[in-house]
Amino acid sequence: MLRLPTGDGGIVRAVFLDVPGADMERVGPTIPGSWGKVQLQDRNGALVGSFDIEKWLPESPALSKRYVKGEELLDRTGVAALLKAARVPLHVVKDRNDPLLAPGSRWGRAKSLGPGPDFPHWYWRLRVVAAMAWFTVFTVTLFSGTSEPWLILLQAATAFVAPVARLAVRAWTRLRMRQCVPAVRERIRPAPGEGTAATVRFYRDTELRIQDRDLVLRVLGGREYWFPLTGPHALTSLVLVRDRAGQHLGVEMCGPHDQVRAVLPWQVWFGGGRGAQGWSRLRQATGLTTSERRLTGKEQWPKGPVLGLLPDSARTARELARFPSTIVGGLSTAFMAVGSYFSTVQGRWIANEHPGAGMAAILIGAAGLVLQAVPYAAHQLRSRLWLERPAPTQTPTEQPA
Repeated sequence: MLRLPTGDGGIVRAVFLDVPGADMERVGPTIPGSWGKVQLQDRNGALVGSFDIEKWLPESPALSKRYVKGEELLDRTGVAALLKAARVPLHVVKDRNDPLLAPGSRWGRAKSLGPGPDFPHWYWRLRVVAAMAWFTVFTVTLFSGTSEPWLILLQAATAFVAPVARLAVRAWTRLRMRQCVPAVRERIRPAPGEGTAATVRFYRDTELRIQDRDLVLRVLGGREYWFPLTGPHALTSLVLVRDRAGQHLGVEMCGPHDQVRAVLPWQVWFGGGRGAQGWSRLRQATGLTTSERRLTGKEQWPKGPVLGLLPDSARTARELARFPSTIVGGLSTAFMAVGSYFSTVQGRWIANEHPGAGMAAILIGAAGLVLQAVPYAAHQLRSRLWLERPAPTQTPTEQPA
């Protein structure tokens, strides 16, 4: 746990740069830029810490860029209430050259207060060292025309590091997730009714978890979104929304000032036989105020982008359920495949003169290709043949209150 003092010798002011960051281009989907940054400064204006504010907003992955901004963004994330409780003055600026901002040269030395990257630091260090070693050896063998068996084996070994490291980080992630066992007061699983787009994957992965201080929405791929049940930015109410004919549409989970933080489509979550029981348990476990709202006129539901809706296609669901990709996107997989391919090619190249080393290089390269192809193929086949099938529906046996 990182502790930062406030007052003299510590944080004396905070500055919120309410300006979107530029998108980052890469192979694959573009990485969206920042929604804004918060700088924590000492009495001299030097940085003590900083963070991207959208990383503290659970629903940010579902929202279009800067859908929420300014004062509302500070309120939703709890940043405004936290700084007020710590008696740290907050200043909002809308210009990157504002004199209240700490100099850019100091930004890199400030402590990052975000939730951390998707991948551990050891993974990046291992990948970078292995890639540099592979490229160095590959350049030497390519331009010198040497067939030294130890160089070919070294190149094959460094290429093999990447797929092994990727499997290791996946195993490490799953192990850490299993070790995290929070105290849960109630678990609510979806009860899909007839005519929904719910799949076996959705039914398997999705749940609501009510803990002592948080409501956790678990979605495809095991991603979790935590909403506080206590504090000034906590959830405050559950709103049952009906259409103009009085039929149930869904439930809105709202925060202060009627901010819709996430939605639960009714037919997907509560339309089946256990739906009424799940709705009752949700209200009792959270203790939130419950109300109803009926749409009027041409009003659509939900209004705007929101967390909690089903993916719009099976392809989107497969992508969401996959393990997170690195910052370089598909280029990482392409580089690993090329490295393993060259291991087999160069192994065959020296096989006549050095049969032992050549066969070892061929086997290492083939193993690297298998370690890349098998997880991908298994994910695709399991998704298409099983997980994307419609979820078992339940015929309603009672009407919800």
